[in-house]
Amino acid sequence: MVKQTIQIFARLKPTKKQTAEYFVDCEEQSGSLEFVVPRDLADGVINNKRENYKFRFQKVFDQTASQEEIFEAIAKPVADNVLAGYNGTIFAYGQTGSGKTFTITGGAENYNDRGIIPRTLSYLYQHFSKDSSMIYTTHISYLEIYNETGYDLLNPQHEASRLEDLPKVTIMEDPDQNIHLKNLSLQQSTNEEEALDLLFLGDTNRMIAETPMNQASTRSHCIFTIHLCSKELGSAMVRCSKLHLVDLAGSERVGKTGVGGQILTEAKYINLSLHYLEQVIIALSEKNRSHIPYRNSMMTSVLRDSLGGNCMTTMIAAVSVEKRNTGESISTCRFAQRVALIKNDALLNEELDPALLIVRLKKEIQSLKEELALVTGEQRSDKLTQEEIQQLEEQIDVYLEDPDSEVTLNLGPDMRKIHFCFSLLKVRVREGSCAQNGMSKDSTPLMSVSDEEQRKSYAEVQKLRDMLTHRDNEISVLVNLLKKEKKKFQDVTSQLPLLYPSTNQSSMSATTKQMEESAKYNPSNIYTHAEQLMTRKRVLELSVSQQEAFEVFLRDHEDRLSIENNRAVLQQRFVEAKTLGDQVNQIRIRVNELKTNLKIRRKQMAAQGLAGHLTASESDSVEERILNQIEDEKKNYKIKSGCLKGLKTEIEHLQLLHEKLKVKLQMDFENWWTQEGARLKCHSAENTGSSQSHVSPLSCILTRALPPAECSFSSIPLTGDKQTDDDIEAFIRDRHNLLNGTGVAK
Repeated sequence: MVKQTIQIFARLKPTKKQTAEYFVDCEEQSGSLEFVVPRDLADGVINNKRENYKFRFQKVFDQTASQEEIFEAIAKPVADNVLAGYNGTIFAYGQTGSGKTFTITGGAENYNDRGIIPRTLSYLYQHFSKDSSMIYTTHISYLEIYNETGYDLLNPQHEASRLEDLPKVTIMEDPDQNIHLKNLSLQQSTNEEEALDLLFLGDTNRMIAETPMNQASTRSHCIFTIHLCSKELGSAMVRCSKLHLVDLAGSERVGKTGVGGQILTEAKYINLSLHYLEQVIIALSEKNRSHIPYRNSMMTSVLRDSLGGNCMTTMIAAVSVEKRNTGESISTCRFAQRVALIKNDALLNEELDPALLIVRLKKEIQSLKEELALVTGEQRSDKLTQEEIQQLEEQIDVYLEDPDSEVTLNLGPDMRKIHFCFSLLKVRVREGSCAQNGMSKDSTPLMSVSDEEQRKSYAEVQKLRDMLTHRDNEISVLVNLLKKEKKKFQDVTSQLPLLYPSTNQSSMSATTKQMEESAKYNPSNIYTHAEQLMTRKRVLELSVSQQEAFEVFLRDHEDRLSIENNRAVLQQRFVEAKTLGDQVNQIRIRVNELKTNLKIRRKQMAAQGLAGHLTASESDSVEERILNQIEDEKKNYKIKSGCLKGLKTEIEHLQLLHEKLKVKLQMDFENWWTQEGARLKCHSAENTGSSQSHVSPLSCILTRALPPAECSFSSIPLTGDKQTDDDIEAFIRDRHNLLNGTGVAK
């Protein structure tokens, strides 16, 4: 058991507005944050208000801190503890617009703006690939608490259904007071790409609204949980741990922001749940408190282990240093000081593998039954089955073939098996005596087999059996992989008519055929996703007028520069990956040539050595030079391969960011299109009959391309994507050739 208090950190949000007077003191083991609030002369001469507010943290990150520094100092130690078998939690707390979501999830504009969640996933899967002594299994869940109601963000029906129609996540508690969440799915992820896809899906389904304090304010609490199970090869013990990454919704003063309607209702629920969280924190910080009000809200119930339970918890206080937010920042720091008083008791989550435990208990029960029957003298009347007889015959054969004189025959207390083995041994002895009598009658002597030869033959038979078992296991694994790939292909084919109902049957069959060829061409999961995206974009096409309207909208959109920059960086990474792939191929070719030269050289040296023209010392120089060249090429190959893997991870993340921006752009265009269409209809109704009214070119475009109510905007392509698609296809072909080639021997 590890007892420790909750670790608290502070991060100051960068701002260009007028800031309050504050001081940051960073020491080796801790840091402090101090606010100076001058007294107001309007309060009179006698004014006892405090001017200095100083708070201590494990570390304070100023406005210039990067996302990499945050991960290394806060998230990486927690991830290491999760790998060791302990539960971990990281949650961000602060007012709305203070940078909590940016810290936990990250930004969608640049690759370096990745938050704690994607960096933690990348760190964990890199550790899995390096540690070959353990078997790791990961599952992911994504819970959203909106207006004190839980929803599964990974539910595939989330986009197609209304929020009221979705199944609600409910809390269930067992007799041991362990929390279980009903209707919350656990999705298995075998690699980093699948985990990032799940994160992207959940972020797309989150509730986001614009408020006076933040243009994209998250209106719900979200808990991203990574369930990790690890098992050492050959061991019966399993370690199961979980990591909660919590993005709390920000508190806000309704009287200060002046919001109303649905946003006001959301703000009430957010402030109420944060109030209950503070009640739990205050109760845990008091020593003689007998009751902790966990059940007051859903969030505190889910985070019961993280607050005073079996978990290693870390809090990030997101602080806004703008002058108008000084009061809220001081309140956030006070909350962090109360959180630091809570002590958690973290336990190592290690247990016996349930499957092995069941098998062992069944064997133990059967053995106890047989011993009881032997002691009580109870005779079993049932006969041995054919399978049991076959097993006994195999045991007898192994017993007789083993040259060790001290080997025993373990039959258990079952008298039926003992009698059968004695009768079988009697038959074998009689057969052996008959064979000896036949040899004595014949004049031809037979050679006796020595004990050493028997041992060798037995070892060879055992080796062949192990090899046969290993081959059977490999075949079963390959069959399972083929079944999974076939199921994925069938799922994609069955979803095409649902995704594109307006597409005719011929185009749909052509798309299906193209997907089949793509699946046959490259079965790798890394690039199938990219090919499917390109196929979707080619299935539907917009009209010319809609394209013109979209170009006008895109020209003035705020994310246009971000999309172009991401596209440029993505193309640059593709070029770098192509170059590295060519270099790796060249290295492989050079190594194969050197190996061929080495074989030829050794044959020549062997021939000259037999002829007596060359000594052993004279042949070492050339062969040693070739071996040194091969080692240098191998080292270069490992370096280039590592760089290529790093580029692959970065390209996948950039593609996810690019898709996220495209989804946001499509939603913005849909809203803009609806608003402009409604405004144009009102304008046309007002100016009916007036021949001198001025109509803009954009209005003309909207008039020609105004869509019906059922028009879908999910297939709007971004201008300039054709070059990126060509680069993706070229990169997939080059990578396919590289993966199918024979690698350098390690």
